[in-house]
Amino acid sequence: MRAAIFKGPGSVEVGERPDPVIQAPTDAIVRVALACVCGSDLWYYRGESPHAVGSIGHEFIGVVEDVGSDVQGVTAGVFVIAPFIYSDGTCPNCRNGSTISCLTGGTFGNGESDGGQGEAVRVPLADGTLVPVPGSGHSDELLRSLLTLSDVMCTGHHAAVSAGVHKGDTVAVVGDGAVGLSAVLASARLGAERIIALSRNPDRQRVAVNFGATDIVEARGEEANEAVLELTGGIGVDAALECVGAPQAISTAFAVARPGSTVGIVGVPHGDVPFETTFFRNVGWRGGPAPARIYIPDLLPDVLEGRINPGLVLDFETDLDGIAEAYKAMDERRAIKSLVRVGSL
Repeated sequence: MRAAIFKGPGSVEVGERPDPVIQAPTDAIVRVALACVCGSDLWYYRGESPHAVGSIGHEFIGVVEDVGSDVQGVTAGVFVIAPFIYSDGTCPNCRNGSTISCLTGGTFGNGESDGGQGEAVRVPLADGTLVPVPGSGHSDELLRSLLTLSDVMCTGHHAAVSAGVHKGDTVAVVGDGAVGLSAVLASARLGAERIIALSRNPDRQRVAVNFGATDIVEARGEEANEAVLELTGGIGVDAALECVGAPQAISTAFAVARPGSTVGIVGVPHGDVPFETTFFRNVGWRGGPAPARIYIPDLLPDVLEGRINPGLVLDFETDLDGIAEAYKAMDERRAIKSLVRVGSL
């Protein structure tokens, strides 16, 4: 089958991989319809995090093609969303809300396992992993939003949940990538009254406002800290959402969080977390990789019924032949998030 192949920093190309087959009775084979490039894929692309040569990509939706003998939750022909981590849903960690830490789970597109940026994927632990999508004849706009539930929308939601966003809160979102914009949408969905989006990009600002941002701060560093504090009467925000992972973004999130609040961190950390300065202000943090499989059933009805449209973050489109450009466009910040059309439903 054709699939994206990570060949090293700065190099992702379409190539050939073996067609996936059922290897265990709990497996399913999913024919991919839509996939996308994740911001975390860029850490590998830039050479800032290690990744094995081979398969890549972990966000996809598609149609079940075959199932193992023990699979009961899905059958061939069912349209499904695949969260970016496969999990059994029954181990102690899964039952405690951390499917990312499943004792028998794993990742897609790690160089060896099938990646979402390919024509088909073997999905282990299919019953615990795949989420069937009801209905048929979904519009292209709706399919884009359903695709975001595989990771990015759930990750933005995780930032808001981790920070304890409640109705009436004032929230600051640090980061204007797809995760940050999803965090704006998630905060609005949870009832935040004021949402301050930190962004210097006009196109991303427009999406942020569409998603519910009430204020835009274009500054960075200390200037950004001062701007947010000024907007909040010097107190800081009820919840700060860190959606980048870089040291400056982490510092800003903690600087603008009011004493006694919690910073929701979902950006993959690349630098030191400033515990010393936050300790004496009783500012805590919570977060990590999103347990997408747990969030999808909660978010899915809002997408299907049109109450939220997170697919707006997908502003660059190509097919597998254009996978190199999909990465390049995001790396150069010409795109918020790249959609890859692989097959049909």
